[in-house]
Amino acid sequence: MSKVRTGIGRRSFIKSVSIAGGGLMIGFNWMACKRAAEDGSEEMVMEMPDEWFELNGYLKIGDNGIVTIYSPNPEIGQNVKTSMPMIVAEELDVDWDNVIVEQAPLNTDIFTRQLAGGSQSIRQGWESLRTAGATARQMLLTAAANEWEVPISELSVEKGMINHKGSKRSIGYGEIAKAAAQIEVPEEVELKNNDDFKIIGTSRKNVDAKKIVTGQPLYGLDTYKDGMLIAMVVQPPAFGMEFKSMDAERVKEMPGITDVFTIDTYPEDMEKEWSDVAAFSKLVVIVGESTWQVMEAKKELKVEWDLNPELTKQVEILEKSAGMDDVSGLESTDIHTSLMAEIGSKNAEVVRRDGDPEKAFQNASRVIERTYTCPFLAHNCMEPMNFFADATDEKAELYGPIQTPEFAEKSVNKRLGLELEDIDIQMSRMGGGFGRRLYGHFLVEAAVISQKMGKPIKLVYTREDDMTNGVYRPAYHVTYRAALDGNNKLTAFHVNAGGIPESPLFANRFPAGAIDNYLAESWTLESNISVGAFRAPRSNFIAGAEQSFLDELAEEMGQDPIQFRLDLLDRAKKDPVGEENDYDAARYAGVLEMVRDKAGWENGNSSKARGVSAYYCHNSYVAQILDMTVENNEPLIDKVTCAVDCGIVVNPDAAKNMVEGGTIDGIGHALYSEMTFKEGIPQQSNFDKYRLIRHREAPTTIDVHFVDNGIDPTGLGEPPFPPIMGALANALYKATGKRFYKQPFISQMNGETKELKT
Repeated sequence: MSKVRTGIGRRSFIKSVSIAGGGLMIGFNWMACKRAAEDGSEEMVMEMPDEWFELNGYLKIGDNGIVTIYSPNPEIGQNVKTSMPMIVAEELDVDWDNVIVEQAPLNTDIFTRQLAGGSQSIRQGWESLRTAGATARQMLLTAAANEWEVPISELSVEKGMINHKGSKRSIGYGEIAKAAAQIEVPEEVELKNNDDFKIIGTSRKNVDAKKIVTGQPLYGLDTYKDGMLIAMVVQPPAFGMEFKSMDAERVKEMPGITDVFTIDTYPEDMEKEWSDVAAFSKLVVIVGESTWQVMEAKKELKVEWDLNPELTKQVEILEKSAGMDDVSGLESTDIHTSLMAEIGSKNAEVVRRDGDPEKAFQNASRVIERTYTCPFLAHNCMEPMNFFADATDEKAELYGPIQTPEFAEKSVNKRLGLELEDIDIQMSRMGGGFGRRLYGHFLVEAAVISQKMGKPIKLVYTREDDMTNGVYRPAYHVTYRAALDGNNKLTAFHVNAGGIPESPLFANRFPAGAIDNYLAESWTLESNISVGAFRAPRSNFIAGAEQSFLDELAEEMGQDPIQFRLDLLDRAKKDPVGEENDYDAARYAGVLEMVRDKAGWENGNSSKARGVSAYYCHNSYVAQILDMTVENNEPLIDKVTCAVDCGIVVNPDAAKNMVEGGTIDGIGHALYSEMTFKEGIPQQSNFDKYRLIRHREAPTTIDVHFVDNGIDPTGLGEPPFPPIMGALANALYKATGKRFYKQPFISQMNGETKELKT
């Protein structure tokens, strides 16, 4: 066992009155208890206790031994609402069948980092969650030792039962919970050895599974409150435009319409949080009694829009500098493409230089150079943006899907002028996030509308609102160069990467540290188009480009692509170049070796075209081999083999699901998805023109393997997403004989743009 001080987040163990009592029942383990139903089948039942005793901010124990564990972080489908309580339950030593899970509200006095982002929920919460369970266990043992007047060292506990071997006495957690709640919080506690885990490392069903499959209310869009009105926004049609005027009188007379007005979500004098990213601050709002009535009113409302001179000036400057005759200040995809190719790379800044790359390129016998690009992408969560708000001049009650509740609370505090203690944010389960719900402008919009109306409202975005509002994955552009000497050996490596309006470069990642002469340059171009984090930010492009280039480079050098990577990693492991390399070469090589063995790469007898890729991000390592064929210009993916090093796997089935989901998601975006613009107007506003992967296009098999190394957990929600794009590109080359440099790849199949198939 290892000892930890409970002073880590000590306020987490302060007994809090704010969440005492039964609380709101969001969901619980429906496999918990069983009894025979009248028809002879097993019916799931959990008897609620008469009284709860709270031991710390993470859990409470009922007088009958039932334990409620609060899941502090937002749930966006990554299954933390199950996995985080599993960690607490492990150290508490309670029977998982006797656990209820509740979604905790935002409470910065008790919890820290109540955020879903960066694949850090389990990694960041690992020790504090374990400490919470171990602290409660210690307090229960102390209470039992005091009651029996025996040394605590003589007690043992298993599945919520405390035992004293000498006297053969036993007592359940529920029976001793009241006394334990009076025990002083210990200064330090012992955590279990990994070998003693009984819950961690075992597969447990999603605690919301039954509600999900039976369609019970879970999501923000499910919210209904008496007296609630529906609100929708009307935004400018193009990036670079703003509200001028409207004629709302006729619309106000339509059935069910309560009011039509404008709001400024973020006035110029408001201090913003980093999460206050919004495409449009000044919006038209329609409020009515039902969603359908408001949607019909939106169709009839006449609004005039103007160019915003401040928003278009910078784009005009860029257009002129690119020598364009038709200068509008409104962005188009063809302008983006031209600017990145002509202007961006010329203004690059050196971020890292090892050795003398310029001299190495000058002396090279051959130089391999390739350029890769990708478009803007929309997040397209299954559940469009929405939020419930009941805000007055005295308080605000908010409920809905948000990845950053703590930052949203601060934004509401500044926008509405309310004290933080007068703002209550409750989190619903989210129908997708992928980074989109890191930016809570829709929550602030709902609060502003509710306060103005003096009524509870539910703000709802249509799919078209959601897709054309931003916040998008940026467009990226990267050029790689490699220098080869007369012996066909790699002597220098150069990456020049940028984007609109963000660069995807990670200068200190592989192959940095493995090559004597290395140069990394970065650049950006201004844009009016709002962007933000998209699943595995920046990595979601640069990984595929890098891994495609490494494959092509290996072919040019006559080497096996996996062995080529392993040789570079061996150099980085034994004699690394530089001191700022942010990856562990041994772990990186480990997933490549595992995926090579699991997929039978060296057998060479696969009838499919095979592509490999590996990448490090979010503290984890993933390698993938994709097997495919192409028939009638259609990619048919047979199998993807995945090797993942993310440390200890808390819930294997859930972890496998995340790897499968990230793999399919990456394939779909690389093959099909793009957002394009013409004169500032998004050209895709729904799924008739924005292509997502179909069920029949997903891999037939995804074979997932985890490295068992006992290391504390690292990220998992995002790491499987980026490398699969490289594996796909490399397999496509094997299948078609063509290299793929531009996403979406489907537009390059046979050198033609393929029509969308619905």
